[in-house]
Amino acid sequence: MSANGNQTILIVEDDERLAQLTQEYLQKNGFIVDIESDGRNAISRIIAEQPSLVILDLMLPSADGFTVCRSVREEYKGPILMLTARSDDVDQILGLEIGADDYVSKPAKPRVLLARVQSLLRRSNQVVEGSVTSGATKEEQLLTFGPLVIDNSRRAAWLDEEEIELTSAEFDLLWLLSSNSGRILSREEIFSDLRGIEYDGQDRSVDVRISRIRSKIGDDPIHPRRIKTIRSKGYLFVKEI
Repeated sequence: MSANGNQTILIVEDDERLAQLTQEYLQKNGFIVDIESDGRNAISRIIAEQPSLVILDLMLPSADGFTVCRSVREEYKGPILMLTARSDDVDQILGLEIGADDYVSKPAKPRVLLARVQSLLRRSNQVVEGSVTSGATKEEQLLTFGPLVIDNSRRAAWLDEEEIELTSAEFDLLWLLSSNSGRILSREEIFSDLRGIEYDGQDRSVDVRISRIRSKIGDDPIHPRRIKTIRSKGYLFVKEI
């Protein structure tokens, strides 16, 4: 059996032909795949069924993709891969802001879609396995910065002992920055590590996620002290403030 045999994917797409083609391609690669064409139905199904991953189109009957994502995000912790228009930055940014973990522009090339699905599931599965870095000690998986505590083994973070609500993608970025505290990480490095693709110089997904993370960890969004933007270089996580 394929290593993907226990992974379930729900495709939320009202284009029947496109949904079927995507389903067939992913099934050939070992996934268990189902389709839902209605937005309202998708909300109830995602919460009830808890699929391993959701592929979510924006244009849907009864409830659009933004509404679906926003409605399920608190009760569904799995990755959401949003399908957006090829050049619509507004859709991409809004999708990330309401909790999507990644996006692929339509029409998506099958191999690109598969690569993004596999990447998201690998990171999501690390929650179940209990450790992200093979062979790392418990101490290496736990970072403390004053009132901010980040536990990579549990993929959770706390501020003043209150757990912070983070999407899978937000936690990945927070851990990457914090585990490299004191070192500037370029957008190229961040993209290569988190998305497995080269930075094209225009994608704003990292900036959007950092803005959201700052607000969640109590950093000043206008004059940040913890996660600093280093002009023309990248981002710096400050260990002591």
